[in-house]
Amino acid sequence: MVRAGLTVERVTIAGAELADEVGLDRVTMSQVARRLGVKDASLYTHVRGLEDLRGRIALLAADEKTMRIAEATAGRAGRDALVAFADAWREYAHEHPGRYAATQTPMEIDPELAAQAPGPRRAVELTYGMLRGYGLAEPDLTDAVRLLRSTFHGFVALEAAGGFAHARSPQRSWVRTLDALHTLLEHWPPSREGDSA
Repeated sequence: MVRAGLTVERVTIAGAELADEVGLDRVTMSQVARRLGVKDASLYTHVRGLEDLRGRIALLAADEKTMRIAEATAGRAGRDALVAFADAWREYAHEHPGRYAATQTPMEIDPELAAQAPGPRRAVELTYGMLRGYGLAEPDLTDAVRLLRSTFHGFVALEAAGGFAHARSPQRSWVRTLDALHTLLEHWPPSREGDSA
């Protein structure tokens, strides 16, 4: 068994690659150990167990997805930023289905580890920054973030599950969905009385 160079990063990447191939919920410590050519027990020097590994995969994926979105949206505003943001989100979900699933699944993550990971915090900053370009402020910002996340995640989840059986191309529907979101964000309905919480 080859153990040289085994690190928490290598274990996490091996787990992430496996998640993309077989699905996050089907990853086991034994499979990761086999992938790395080590005994199961060797992994526990680097990660506490399967839940810890899944949390690390989630943070890795959040960093990767956020970096991709940041690069796509740099220097853009309005509809251009929205489309670049959404396309980067969807492309990441297509290319890394297991990692993407980890970013959408609530899990217990070591607070110290989470505090060191810039991805989740940067993702919030990018999303709020893009939406401020539409002139939104709280509580509308939070509502708009939830709308975008629900729309993007719902679309890619249905797409991955083969839920779009109609002959019309999902890509065309995606483009129209982004057109509709842009129109809605430009004409966001006013908050109702007492709607500050």
